[in-house]
Amino acid sequence: MSAKGFVALLVIDLHFPEAHSLKGKRRELSSIKAQLHTRLGAAVAEVDHHDLWQRARLTAALTSGSLSRLTAAADGVERWLQARCPDGVGIQRVIASVEDLEHDGLLRL
Repeated sequence: MSAKGFVALLVIDLHFPEAHSLKGKRRELSSIKAQLHTRLGAAVAEVDHHDLWQRARLTAALTSGSLSRLTAAADGVERWLQARCPDGVGIQRVIASVEDLEHDGLLRL
């Protein structure tokens, strides 16, 4: 594969059954986002369900020059999320090489 690099995008749906207010959800969500960033090296953004008490959708991005290292990092993020939110997480993952993105016209270098 290309030596130009790889990117993983994770779409993360979270459920907070114990949250009874937006403030409660925000407290938990803030901690999750911070740990994904500082402990696991992901760039994270909240992208949906801003006004719902018990739901959130995040996107997280990881990059690496090695597909095997990127896959291991994405696996680590998924394991951490499943341990942190065992009854309330759904994750979708897409991995692409920079070469694939260039070929598909999604990236211009």
